[in-house]
Amino acid sequence: MMKTYTFDEVKDRYLGKKGTKERDDYENELRLDLIGEAIKQARKERKLTQTQLGELIGVKKAQISKIENNLTDARFETILKVFRALNAKISFNVELLNQKIDLVQK
Repeated sequence: MMKTYTFDEVKDRYLGKKGTKERDDYENELRLDLIGEAIKQARKERKLTQTQLGELIGVKKAQISKIENNLTDARFETILKVFRALNAKISFNVELLNQKIDLVQK
């Protein structure tokens, strides 16, 4: 009989346990991919092109494309501008020293 593994078990084995540099790098990259995808979906729901969204926040189409496809280290301020232009509610979780802080912005 073949043993099955959870996704977390596979990540632990091949990327390292939570808290290791390799695992943290992977998790951060994954989050950036999800942000880019959320921006892309919201933009399409608002029936905006990348050019139009870029014009709303003062950047070129190429910058929006890079953000959506996780090809750039966009500034946090730029990401916030994009979500504001899309009239999207923004919510972040920050954990510091075993304390959880929820930040919500509209």
